[in-house]
Amino acid sequence: MSAEDKQQKQNRIETEKWVDRYGDRLYRFAYLRTGSRQVAEDLVQDTFLSALKAWDDFRGQSSVSTWLTSILNRKIIDYYRAKRNDYSMDSLGENDVLPDFDLQRAGPLKWRSGYEPQEWDTDYENEEENRLLRKIILRCIGLLPEKSAAVFKMRHLQNLSSDEICKVLGISTSNVWVILHRARTLLRRCLENNWFAKR
Repeated sequence: MSAEDKQQKQNRIETEKWVDRYGDRLYRFAYLRTGSRQVAEDLVQDTFLSALKAWDDFRGQSSVSTWLTSILNRKIIDYYRAKRNDYSMDSLGENDVLPDFDLQRAGPLKWRSGYEPQEWDTDYENEEENRLLRKIILRCIGLLPEKSAAVFKMRHLQNLSSDEICKVLGISTSNVWVILHRARTLLRRCLENNWFAKR
C-alpha cells in the first residue's frame, strides 16, 4: 500500500468518527444560534459534508473541532443571509412587542435527551439556580419575535459586529440598533417577570 493510500485510509477513519466526537457539540452550537432543531440538524449535516469535501485542504493549523465549528458558523451566517427576505426589517411594527412573558403559561421546558445546554463556567455556588436561570434566558430568547431573535443571536451569541449583521441581512445600522434595543427590552421584561420577580 502506497503512502498516499495509507493517508486516504487514515483520513477516512478520522472522518467516520466526526459524528460521534463532534456531532452533539456542533448541534448545540447551531441550535443556540438558530432556535430550531431541524435547522440545527440540517446545518450540522451540511457542515460535515462541506468538511468532507475540504478535508484534503485541512492543514491542521487548528483542531478539527475548531475547524468544524468555523465551517458551521459560516453555514449559520449563510442561513440568516438566505432568510434576509423573510425579515422585513424596514417595518418594525407592534408585532415586535410581546404582551405576556409568563413562562408558566407556556408549559414546562423540555430538552431532548443529550441536548441539554452545558453548564456555564461561573463562580455561583448554587448550580440548580444557575441551571434554572440559563433555561429561563434561553426560553426568553425563544419567545422573541423571529427577526429580533435573529439579530440578537447574531450579535450576542455569534459575536458578529453591527456591520457584519447589516451585510448578512441587508439592513441599515440604525435598524440593527433599533432591533437590538427592542430585543434587549423584551428580554429584560421577560427576565423581570420570570426570574427577578420570583426571587
